[in-house]
Amino acid sequence: MIFCKSRKAAERTLQNIVAFIEKKLFLKVNRDKTVVSHISKVKYLGYAFYRQKGECRFRVHPKSVKKMQNKIRELMKRSNGWGNEYRKEKLRQFIIGWINYFRLADMKSLLLQTDEWLRRKIRAVYWKQWKKTKTRYKMISKYGLPKWKVQEMANCRKGIWRAAIILNSVLTNREIASQGYITMTDYYLKYRVN
Repeated sequence: MIFCKSRKAAERTLQNIVAFIEKKLFLKVNRDKTVVSHISKVKYLGYAFYRQKGECRFRVHPKSVKKMQNKIRELMKRSNGWGNEYRKEKLRQFIIGWINYFRLADMKSLLLQTDEWLRRKIRAVYWKQWKKTKTRYKMISKYGLPKWKVQEMANCRKGIWRAAIILNSVLTNREIASQGYITMTDYYLKYRVN
């Protein structure tokens, strides 16, 4: 990556650099990937760039965010036959690896949204596991809710994704954390570089 002050300077530099690389170093330049572009439109190793108060900062590129979400979907599939402990460990490994790679980026708001979405996926997994009304009644009643509320929740006929919202009162954020699930935000705030 070569940074220049103006587009004209960037185009002139590109011509000179390509000539140097091909004629002096005898290397081939990929013309499709070698472009002049504004810094806000560049993707480099999964990072994107933006300016804030005259300073260039990192953020996670939207394509990298999409890949991260797809990986979480894959890890949280309710039909993959994994036990909760194995799923929890795989998720923990992914979160630690992903945050360590992107810890230079400013992404607190992104991670807060992702954590909310991830906790809903965790609740959906538990709801799917508690298939029968009897099992749901037994599991929900452990949390000390009034009997009528337990009955109402256990007999819920909504789809799994919508029912996951209902489980907020039982599987709270604190309860999910106490079961060993780590949040992306907490890990990021602990180990971020910037």
